[in-house]
Amino acid sequence: MPLIDSADADFRVCEISFGTLLEIQAEAESRGFATRWSSVEALRDQVRPGAVLLQSLMREERGGSVRAYRCLALFAATDRAGTGGIVTIDLTPERFASLERLDLDSAVGGALVRVFALATGGLSMVAKA
Repeated sequence: MPLIDSADADFRVCEISFGTLLEIQAEAESRGFATRWSSVEALRDQVRPGAVLLQSLMREERGGSVRAYRCLALFAATDRAGTGGIVTIDLTPERFASLERLDLDSAVGGALVRVFALATGGLSMVAKA
């Protein structure tokens, strides 16, 4: 799967609703995508309802066309107040194309890339010295 960097035409950062995330999960289940939650119930157990940020990460190509876009999903976790989680999830090309982008301004896009880079590397609260 080729990686999508911030200069790629398929790069995007989008904000979606919890309901849209549930629809993406259902689509991933019905298409047999490998990167998804095991079930809608498992998703509901881990993700607190509210806005979710998606960033495109990779493209799965088969037969010369894109089969799926693998995206990072950054969300509020249900297990503890104030904590978040980040996972990957596969989207259909149709769903991917329909998402409203947040990254059209290059400064905003750069800031969001940094947020996702920090989130995937791991964040922790640090006491100031």
